[in-house]
Amino acid sequence: MKQLIHADCLEWLAQAKPHSIHAVCTDPPYGLVEFTSEEVAKLRSGRGGVWRIPPEFDGKKRNPLPRFSILTLEQRAALGAFFEQWARLLLPALVPGAHVLVATNPVLHPHVHHGLLAAGLEPRATLIRVYHGFRGGDRPKNAEEEFPDLCVSPRGNYEPWLLFRKPISEKTVAQNLRKWGVGALRMLDGGKPVPDVIPSAKTPALEKEIADHPSLKPQQLLRFFCRMLMPHPGILLEPFMGSGSTLAACDALEIDSIGIEQDAAYFALAQQAIPELAALYPLYKGQTLEMVESAPSPKIEPQQMMLLDAA
Repeated sequence: MKQLIHADCLEWLAQAKPHSIHAVCTDPPYGLVEFTSEEVAKLRSGRGGVWRIPPEFDGKKRNPLPRFSILTLEQRAALGAFFEQWARLLLPALVPGAHVLVATNPVLHPHVHHGLLAAGLEPRATLIRVYHGFRGGDRPKNAEEEFPDLCVSPRGNYEPWLLFRKPISEKTVAQNLRKWGVGALRMLDGGKPVPDVIPSAKTPALEKEIADHPSLKPQQLLRFFCRMLMPHPGILLEPFMGSGSTLAACDALEIDSIGIEQDAAYFALAQQAIPELAALYPLYKGQTLEMVESAPSPKIEPQQMMLLDAA
């Protein structure tokens, strides 16, 4: 069963039932500002704002990228304050021992980490998603020919995901698992421990055709994460749902989930995209780091989906 909720996640969390969420896997706005209504409008119009519309490269149109380098000191401080507020509202809804996995950015993750730590979540690890990206590596703007052998930042090829946990309520993790069903991570097939470096390809074109979202993550990555976070049945929350890719991963794994999204267009996109993304790669259940090759299943209609509009 999944619930799609059209609302502000802070407002929803403030009224959430205590001890009702068993894990969180979320890909929030890295810098907050890029997904405000004003910036999203500029993104959709293709001009202005924090979104950088890159030129075509080798005849291929590249996706827009948010420019986090233009964030002010005040905006960076607000990022940490937001995630502290968010985590404080989240904590009562989590069962003891629930893990919280948050995607961040190499430049901004210290602010997010500080906010989650200040709220009372326990830091457990930083999982590094390794992939070939196009962020960074640019020559000095408007002086590319003058400084042809210089770049203003490294080429980005990794993405940090912060792993936190609500403190366990029992004396041992084993006792917490028996009472609440959480507190530990599910291993890979064959009893292989979860690594902290995760090889990951870019999101396949097939998935982008289904869900046109600027920060869409691949099903290979999300199914691995969702399986890892849920050692026993429960409810996984994605409070920044976007186009619904995390909920699609949960559907593929038969995990109950709740997704919250405040943007009406992305909420509508998620309703359509979730069953189509979930139907891809029917043999891959996140049990390995390598995608199991298989043909996509036929398109299916949304099933067991509860839609709530709290806006």
